[in-house]
Amino acid sequence: MVEGIGETLDPRIRRTRRLLQQALGKLLESKEFEKISVQDIADEATVNRATFYDHYADKFALLECLVASRFRELLAERDVQFDGTCASALKAMVLAVCDSLVRMQGPDSQRQLDPHMERAIIAVVRGMLLDGLKRHVPERAAAPETIAAAASWAIYGAAKEWVRTPGGCASGEIADTVTLLVAPILGLAGGPPARSKG
Repeated sequence: MVEGIGETLDPRIRRTRRLLQQALGKLLESKEFEKISVQDIADEATVNRATFYDHYADKFALLECLVASRFRELLAERDVQFDGTCASALKAMVLAVCDSLVRMQGPDSQRQLDPHMERAIIAVVRGMLLDGLKRHVPERAAAPETIAAAASWAIYGAAKEWVRTPGGCASGEIADTVTLLVAPILGLAGGPPARSKG
């Protein structure tokens, strides 16, 4: 349940979700995720459990939204926007994924959170790519949704492999490599996804 890009929410709903996300973020500074209960989160946010469940199915859904929000903030700080045509924006997005994964590296006891963090970041990247692809609409060999899905998984997978490889290259270097590999999927630099008319 990662909130979508540009999703319009009632200000009260946005405020409550922000309170819950901030509460979880604060609790994570001093406690392992598995030891944090929904009641702990509700107490920290000064809301009741029923209010928590009005917004999130469980603490894992809240975690995914927190990770997605933090990743969107990182992208906004760096003014990363993808319009479907710019390889440098793609590289900035790849670099943000790499940097975000480095920041989220934690103890082995937190490895259970990896699938939730993965889902959150991929959803944000996929949404940004899809939005850019839909604004720049040349005829393509595949649906924009399929292209965005393939590219977002490729970006995340390559960044995760880079983080797991000790003594690897610098983040800027891996961002260059991943951009070179993913650009053709998105039809940048004359890559194969664009269908020729002929």
